[in-house]
Amino acid sequence: MNRIKYGLLFLAISLLLACKDKSKPIEEQPMAATEEKKKEVVYQVFTRLFGNTNNTNKPWGTIEENGVGKFNDFTDKALQEIKDLGVTHIWYTGVPQHATITDYTEYGISPDDPDVVKGRAGSPYAVKDYYNVNPDLAENPEERLQEFESLIARTHKAGLKVLIDIVPNHVARNYEGLTNPDGVTDFGAEDDKTLTYNVNNNFYYNPGEAFQVPEWKDGYQPLGGEDHPLADGEFDENPAKWTGNGSRLSQPNMNDWYETVKINYGVDPNGNYDFDELPPGFEDKDYIAHFEFWKDKTVPNSWVKFKDIALYWIEKGVDGFRFDMAEMVPVEFWSYMNSAIKIKNPDAFLLAEVYQPHLYRDYIRKGKMDYLYDKVQLYDTIKSIMQGHGKTDHIPAIQEDLKDIEQHMLHFLENHDEQRIASPEFAGSAKKGKPAMVVSATISSAPTLVYFGQELGEPGAEDAGFGKPSRTSIFDYIGVPTYQRWVNDKKFDGGKSTEDERNLRDFYKRLLNFTINSTALVGDYKDLHTYNRENTEDYSDRVLSFARWSEDEKLIIISNFDAEKPGEFNLKIPEEIIKSWNLENGSYSLTDQLYGTYKTELKVEGKAGSVQIKLGPQESFILKFN
Repeated sequence: MNRIKYGLLFLAISLLLACKDKSKPIEEQPMAATEEKKKEVVYQVFTRLFGNTNNTNKPWGTIEENGVGKFNDFTDKALQEIKDLGVTHIWYTGVPQHATITDYTEYGISPDDPDVVKGRAGSPYAVKDYYNVNPDLAENPEERLQEFESLIARTHKAGLKVLIDIVPNHVARNYEGLTNPDGVTDFGAEDDKTLTYNVNNNFYYNPGEAFQVPEWKDGYQPLGGEDHPLADGEFDENPAKWTGNGSRLSQPNMNDWYETVKINYGVDPNGNYDFDELPPGFEDKDYIAHFEFWKDKTVPNSWVKFKDIALYWIEKGVDGFRFDMAEMVPVEFWSYMNSAIKIKNPDAFLLAEVYQPHLYRDYIRKGKMDYLYDKVQLYDTIKSIMQGHGKTDHIPAIQEDLKDIEQHMLHFLENHDEQRIASPEFAGSAKKGKPAMVVSATISSAPTLVYFGQELGEPGAEDAGFGKPSRTSIFDYIGVPTYQRWVNDKKFDGGKSTEDERNLRDFYKRLLNFTINSTALVGDYKDLHTYNRENTEDYSDRVLSFARWSEDEKLIIISNFDAEKPGEFNLKIPEEIIKSWNLENGSYSLTDQLYGTYKTELKVEGKAGSVQIKLGPQESFILKFN
């Protein structure tokens, strides 16, 4: 009996010691490299474009002329190929039903007005019905929800997790829920429209003023000027609602998000909050404490509506969400909704679009976001380096600034909002993305995002209608030529891809698969660049180097961004790393993990080390300590 008591006491003390740092916010604790925790890779695919093999590509073309991809195009073979690329999560962009010009009235869906729709296919961020999915994507629009549920099941069968968009900041002007669950009313259905603002109104209004279509300039016309019975410069909305980007004008500008209306979260027109705020110290508490905090609070109606929407999709098997323009919605709402999501699924993957660095920590710690875009720091800096006018000297400072939240800052080089790497407006060559991709994917423990076609060098050159080339259109029906060659009449084998495209995809496949299996990449990080810029001859501001390590894996990663000049120098390894790695004097072999052909040695003498490096233009090595 006494042995049991002492055993229990010893266990309690051991657990207490193991948790001694738990008083710190979870974001400030070092991330242990374990078998359970590995890097994640999100593959963003624009669902409407994925399986479209039609190559007509007529500007402003109809769905009949230019074709459209379907849920069913994601076959077992297609999904396995995506997984084999080194992907853990697939983000199906454009799934919730949004406004579109294509006529689905025979299925009970009201027609949408071209005067408040961008493009012919419509923006996926002007959601029209949150409890159903885009009819474009179904073989049988009447059974579109069931077809998406089947896709969720196939995706899970392939070993991938499913993400979709939720856009809490705004909805389509013509929002209309046809399949709402019992007790759910549409946004705005119960609003008092005689008031500009009421805490439980879903929208903001301009009483006594009717909405007016924007004044079109610079030759723009809806549908490219094509005749359409609803394209008459009028849209019936009275009183006018505030526009999604915050414009209060009854006639928004054509550059505003005029196709959407802003959601009211209990923030009055003067910026005052009509809801409880989180008490001091709640940034240190977990999602369970946040959930408990909100349980007995009265919250604005819009909060409840979006929480119910998120939980509906979690119940359907969706594994997480990408939240559009999260910074335009109060952080308290995110605490309320994300904690409810995590109670339902603790492993839910929650990714948010936040572009103001001073808000990052609030949206992570108070808002309980798992991940934020690392755009305005890492992405923008790497883009300038790829374009030839930026320096790698700026990257170590970014990592230092974000070191307490680095595991939350998702990295990308492309997504639907950004220019394609291969476009002339960005880098003009997909090969310039190779060193950048190595850095982006390995410099932190956060997930990596790859946009479909990035791995093939898609340049986004098509004139689809709304918007301009360099970004693959999200507004119109279009084919994506580089991707269509890989799809190869839905064989999904790259049978029509060029040699350059196959080689680039092979590079991505090697890199991404390494990242999701590496323990070092969720372990420690040490900048080598700054030390070598100060101490190494011929080491330039077009090269970047750093070390990553865990208990069982040690890496030296080095990339040359220069498109013309090779890099040859003796990379110096500081005493701090030699000591951390417990290295004695001698030589240690290093082998590149991307292709396995480059080998060199780490020579340790005294308290420091050095590695002879010979990099080709745009070449990278992930050197593993043997």
